Amino acid sequence: MLKSTTASLKPAEVEKKWIVVDAQDAVVGRLASVIAMRLRGKHRPDYTPHVDCGDFVVVVNADKVKMTGKKLADKIYYWHTGHPGGVKKRTAGQLLAGKYPERVLEKAVERMLPKESPLARKQLTHLRIYNAGEHPHAAQNPETIAFADLNAKNVRSA
Repeated sequence: MLKSTTASLKPAEVEKKWIVVDAQDAVVGRLASVIAMRLRGKHRPDYTPHVDCGDFVVVVNADKVKMTGKKLADKIYYWHTGHPGGVKKRTAGQLLAGKYPERVLEKAVERMLPKESPLARKQLTHLRIYNAGEHPHAAQNPETIAFADLNAKNVRSA
């Protein structure tokens, strides 16, 4: 009787690629799920849960993402200053119109990775988000992912 063994990837065997995703008119949640899958490495046939086998992801035009429904007004991001009574909040629309609109996409991806994990924190450092249409990572020869063409629901026109 033959024994079949599951291949377990070792950290030295991992080949990381660089990919670029254009977030122009992309729906935040759908884009974040694709990015989180790429960061973890779940798109690979040799995925190993305890090894960082994901790719480096570069997102451009992050300030031009869209939200469905009434999320711009109703979705609230909370944080605490550390002082008594220091709970603060902002809506998604305020964040997108503010100084750092890329944080909406960053938080969406962060919340799709495993919680309280050193591996998830390391994988999140492989995400680069830019508001402009260009990025400084051309030397890595990144591969472009046509996110809008994957599904008709991935992009909102209005």
